[in-house]
Amino acid sequence: MNLPAQLKTLVICATTLACAHAQLVRQSNTTMDFPAEPVPPASGVPTATDLFGGALTFDHPVAARSAPGDPNHLYVVERVGRIIVVDLNNPVRKVFLDITDRVTASEFGSDPSSSRRGEGLTSFEFHPDYRRNGRFFVTYTFTPDGTDTNWYNRISEFRASNDRQTGLANTEIPYITQFDEGPGHNINDAHFGPDGYLYIPIGDEGDVDGGDGLNNAQKIDKDFFSCIMRIDVDKQPGNLPPNPHPANTQNYWIPADNPFVGATSFLGKSVDPSKVRTEFWAVGFRNPWRISFDPLTGEMYEGDVGEHNREEINHVVKGGNYGWSFMEGTINGPKGPPPAGFTFIPPLWDYSTGYGEFEGMCVIGGVVNRGSRIPELYGHLIFADYQSGNIWEMNVDQTPSGPPTHLFTQQGISGFGYDPRNGDVLMIDHDHGILWRLDVSGGSTESYPVSLSDTGIFSDLASLTPNVGILPYEVNVPFWSDGAIKRRWFSVPDGQSIQFSREQNWTFPPGAIWIKHFDLQMKTNDPASIKRVETRVLVKTKASVYGLSYEWDDAGENALLVPESGLNKNFTITGSSGTNQQTWRFPSRAECLQCHTPAGGFVLGFNTPQMNRSQVYGSVQTNQIAALASAGYLNLATNSLAGLRSLPSLDDQTVSRTYRVRTYLAANCSQCHQPGNSIPAAWDARLTTALPNAGIVDGPLLNNPGGGNQVVVPGDLAHSILFQRICVNDKNRMPPVGSTVLDQQAISLLRDWITQDLPHYQYLSNDVRIPLSAQSQAGKVALSFNQPANRAVLIESAASVQNPIWQLFQAPENTIAFPAQPAPRSLLDPGNASQQYYRLRVMEP
Repeated sequence: MNLPAQLKTLVICATTLACAHAQLVRQSNTTMDFPAEPVPPASGVPTATDLFGGALTFDHPVAARSAPGDPNHLYVVERVGRIIVVDLNNPVRKVFLDITDRVTASEFGSDPSSSRRGEGLTSFEFHPDYRRNGRFFVTYTFTPDGTDTNWYNRISEFRASNDRQTGLANTEIPYITQFDEGPGHNINDAHFGPDGYLYIPIGDEGDVDGGDGLNNAQKIDKDFFSCIMRIDVDKQPGNLPPNPHPANTQNYWIPADNPFVGATSFLGKSVDPSKVRTEFWAVGFRNPWRISFDPLTGEMYEGDVGEHNREEINHVVKGGNYGWSFMEGTINGPKGPPPAGFTFIPPLWDYSTGYGEFEGMCVIGGVVNRGSRIPELYGHLIFADYQSGNIWEMNVDQTPSGPPTHLFTQQGISGFGYDPRNGDVLMIDHDHGILWRLDVSGGSTESYPVSLSDTGIFSDLASLTPNVGILPYEVNVPFWSDGAIKRRWFSVPDGQSIQFSREQNWTFPPGAIWIKHFDLQMKTNDPASIKRVETRVLVKTKASVYGLSYEWDDAGENALLVPESGLNKNFTITGSSGTNQQTWRFPSRAECLQCHTPAGGFVLGFNTPQMNRSQVYGSVQTNQIAALASAGYLNLATNSLAGLRSLPSLDDQTVSRTYRVRTYLAANCSQCHQPGNSIPAAWDARLTTALPNAGIVDGPLLNNPGGGNQVVVPGDLAHSILFQRICVNDKNRMPPVGSTVLDQQAISLLRDWITQDLPHYQYLSNDVRIPLSAQSQAGKVALSFNQPANRAVLIESAASVQNPIWQLFQAPENTIAFPAQPAPRSLLDPGNASQQYYRLRVMEP
């Protein structure tokens, strides 16, 4: 018979609906008393606190970085030509790199109008794969003959020692060495974007005889000025060599999708494509001293230092023209008014010169706050003015972002960074040699329970026995948590129930609470070495959720509330190959919300495919969903469980590998990677979206590094970015928070799927035919068919073929399963209908 080839989805956990659901009796909980809404943060007044409490200072610092996957060290750039590394657990200064012998830095006088204050060692950046390859990059100025009229800008690669403790000054590989006639406006900064390419801003060469006196702005076929560049330091396949120029080298390539590759005209005039600076990503900047990428969204922000009238903050996009020198901010620039037909991207905000609360003379482009120390500033761009000392914030998570708010004044800020331990915003004070933390003073005191024993969750902490009305539950495929052993409980307020959905997220009433407990084995495969680590609490509010973490003491007797900003703790784990330090991340309250998204249903794992499994209640083993419905926790008729999805174990060899991959992605990625999430995603991890429609195989990337990279490329691990991002422990790691240990089972599963299955994968066609036989058996109808591999088949029935109403055949065996091999299936219809018609519905993972 013909089968409607409806694509999609999953494997099953068939269970028999026992009659003993009464074994689970719903009881009220009266012991927990968490606030119905998040307690207002102890924010008080924004301020700056010394990161090192006065113990450390630096020699005219301008930038701070952390190495990928290393939360314990901070690297500080001193403009004279040194990079200092500080162990954050034992703050002392150590020199990581010293190239003072080749860096020329201007005098550090007190004159704020000095034209040379931007020169010297201006920035550096680690390669995303630094832990493996030891590569890093620096930007600096130098004068080879020691004269003040012979300046050069340079971006170079260096290598670190094998133990990554020291940068090797003798490993320099110059990339671009640009002669600079003017004072200031140099090669200023360097950051790797989320696409794996290196972005480098450079000014217009300086003000000689007035604004843009050397005529570098609004040119794409001259020198390396007035732009933000984007280069490929890995020479990925498919990318291009740069056009020759006296300043550049062949030590890097050009991403093939850079906006000016192949350009033959610019601003209405012809240009020679062989002379175009294909390195350019965006143009029209006067002095882009600092750029940054939002750690969550990947969006780029830049602060462009103005001439005499306006300072500006820009949101930078591919191929954007930001106006200089026709425009200065939102007013005409020194070469304005703009010519007819000229279009540019206006700044998010610009401000005038002066010393008022919304004035200044040297904008310092900032960073987006994704830490949790000041939750009301989460998603806000923090930026400053070097001369006026004004510090501002602007909400870039909303559109439009709106005008900024003045926070406080702190003069001398030359750059921003992040504390790698918790994402706190750091401010680099060039004039006083201090690293400031964006902080708060005063404010209210928290009213959350300060210890786990105060929460009312457990009647016995020693055995983790919950109080009455707090029910244990299990999920089919846990979210990866660095190998932790987890236990789970939940509670629903009296008179309330959870709204069940077969395919979509469940809906939860305010006041519902979930508890998750984490243990680690200090010795691999030794249950006796288990150590209590953390217990988390998630509370449903009217419109969202909030999360709390409790850190267990070393004796395992009680746990204390983790600070709002979260914390890291190191554990020594002994395995077959020796011991290693595992960093456990206690999430900040803001980090909780990065995963517990509205699109993901707020509560991860509490949904149909995760909860559809067997569970023991007292002496009875039954279906977990059916038992919760029978007890009144779920708004669901208990006779409607046929055809529900259920996630298989990732190592279940009887299930197709494609479906196990989809299961992993659903459990670990779907909270963000789906339509409707606040952060755009290029592909869909939900099980309800079939593989051909999910944008996974040969799917495009939002931040595409080019060179043949896609979400997943059949047979090609190197260009499968989804695979690459679960294999690294740096800022590109996915999932992006809460883990410091790679999930080797998932890595192996995806590797085998990409290399062994996808090159030969066959999608479901529209003319699939599967014979279905129906035979009488003791007065009942026995249905039989052969189920294909990697396809789910459901039986539907109707009483008539004239305008039929097809309904899911209600039998426990009528389940969604994606077998690894073809297999015969049989179902028995116990109904007594005199006439019944059947059809098969075929689904793809």
